[in-house]
Amino acid sequence: MRSGVILLALALLAACDRSDASGPLEIAVIGDNVAIATDNAAELSAAAQHVRGATAEGLVGLDPSGEILPAIAERWIVTDDGMSYIFRLRDSDWPSGDPITAEDIRDALQDNILKLSGTALGHDLAKIDQIRAMTGRVIEIQLKSPMPDFLRLLAQPEMGFVRDGRGVGPMAPAEDAGSTKLELAALPPEARGLPARQNWAALTRPLLIQAIPAERAVELFAEGEVDLVLAGTLAHLPLADTGPLSAGTVRLDAPLGLMGLQVMHARGVLSDPGLREAIAMAIDRSDLMQPFNFGGWQSSTWIYPLAMAGANGPQQERWANLTLAERRAIAARRVSGWKTSLAGAEANGLARVSIALPRGPGSDLLFEQLRDDLSGIGVDAVRASDGADADLVMRDVLARYYSPRWFLNQFHCSLEFGLCSQEADELVTEALEARDLVAKSTIYAEAQEALVAQQVFIPLGQPVRWSLVRAGVTGFQENQWGLHALFPLSANPN
Repeated sequence: MRSGVILLALALLAACDRSDASGPLEIAVIGDNVAIATDNAAELSAAAQHVRGATAEGLVGLDPSGEILPAIAERWIVTDDGMSYIFRLRDSDWPSGDPITAEDIRDALQDNILKLSGTALGHDLAKIDQIRAMTGRVIEIQLKSPMPDFLRLLAQPEMGFVRDGRGVGPMAPAEDAGSTKLELAALPPEARGLPARQNWAALTRPLLIQAIPAERAVELFAEGEVDLVLAGTLAHLPLADTGPLSAGTVRLDAPLGLMGLQVMHARGVLSDPGLREAIAMAIDRSDLMQPFNFGGWQSSTWIYPLAMAGANGPQQERWANLTLAERRAIAARRVSGWKTSLAGAEANGLARVSIALPRGPGSDLLFEQLRDDLSGIGVDAVRASDGADADLVMRDVLARYYSPRWFLNQFHCSLEFGLCSQEADELVTEALEARDLVAKSTIYAEAQEALVAQQVFIPLGQPVRWSLVRAGVTGFQENQWGLHALFPLSANPN
């Protein structure tokens, strides 16, 4: 009943502007209540990513649609072979007043790369071969092989520049850190080495940002206390009605990334690749989103999308020549054969998988469907209390750039998260030096086949990301990266 009241309030408030449109814009980012302004983790939470992107520019940034735009670099060129990116820095200063030099940016880039070492993003950055400060305001980044989407990698919030704990804009946090909300103000253009604009204070408004649980974020939006909710996932999608009453309020991205079940252990009914494949075959992906009341979701059975596969990669989804009933029949025979090979009582106890999913009503609905699908092949699915000892763990990760390399790096053995394939890692490393795009595509396809042969991951489809956006909020736009620039939101709509 309470969720119904919230949804009715959402429908009524969707068409209403806040009474003081020139006042602060209140933003809730779904997540843990952490110090989002000072989050120094190597790879940031969703809330910290949004804040870092607004307060610590890198060489380039992202606009509301997720397209690349200049930041510390005012312009750049790419050599014809795609191996070198040469950036000219704008004439601007650090918050201390010291001028930003090419040597500073070279050192800051190297520091960021070092900090991200050992993470999936760090493996992505292995594409960089050398960074050179050429003159006072010109820097060159040389690659090991061409990377068409390299600028998007540089635009990631973790690649923003920070000195003495302070970034270089385009926004800055208020000095008062006593509130649970973080206040960000747009820096005047002249503070960023850009031409001054008259009446800057009247053209912008501050942002008040807090990281809070999904239930509370939706309640505050319904009560008119929050103008914008960001970073909603499938786990909490039922809290945001996607039916006709919420038209214009709930905004769905169509993001690129991974959503599926990571195999954590090779034991029990997951003890060999054939049995793990049986679990994957049993899932009816075409029906997974039916309880969530929205269309357009893309299911998947591969590690990375078919659109990235190229001529030498797979051209259709796995098991495309089999009906769901035929797939389940094959899966049931494998599970039955495995049970027969064991003592009866022992087999019945082991024909069970524990699944760790994020807490939330969306996860509850997803688990019910997974449980029903697996019961049809003789496997009992149970909900794990946490991921510490689960057999399968939900992975819901947004892609950083458009390449099979990003997807494959998510399963690198050095990350020590679930089953992996050393062969796949070696192939991805080999692709670092491949300059021919067709040859590189073939290597990526082989790496994907190595991961699939080991059945380390059970893909479900693309991630789900949603926002709640009040009428009158400007500067927000859906995009395929699920990351929303905060600076454009500071423009005063009056």
